[in-house]
Amino acid sequence: MSERLIKPNSILGLSAAEAAFAWFLRIIAVYCLLFGVLYWVRLIGFYDAPLWRFDRMPVYWQVTATMLAVFYPFAAIGLWMLASWGPVIWFICAATEMTMYAGFPELFGHRLAVVISQILVMLLYVAFRTVIFLQKRQTERQG
Repeated sequence: MSERLIKPNSILGLSAAEAAFAWFLRIIAVYCLLFGVLYWVRLIGFYDAPLWRFDRMPVYWQVTATMLAVFYPFAAIGLWMLASWGPVIWFICAATEMTMYAGFPELFGHRLAVVISQILVMLLYVAFRTVIFLQKRQTERQG
């Protein structure tokens, strides 16, 4: 009877790490969509505060907010579909925000939580990719 048991992910050919990585990417996709919506809210002026409307923003905010409002939803789509370009677009968004808040805090403000969260997500991404690479290499050596 035990020979007939099938591992849950063996039907799809995914290891546990690959399945967890897929869920990780989809969770990040939801956050990217949320960030995209928040940047759109900022651009259209739905929230009434100084600098929360496109025509009141300085040029540096106009450029970055517009770019992130467009790129974050694209990153969300790519991450959700598990497309190879999804993490690339997300990395562009993350690098932009880290540059904004860590490199130019006098212009964009101090948002250390955003910088730290982006770094943690990047580290998790690298850890997942490393584990999956090592598992595939081990499988190729055995088989």
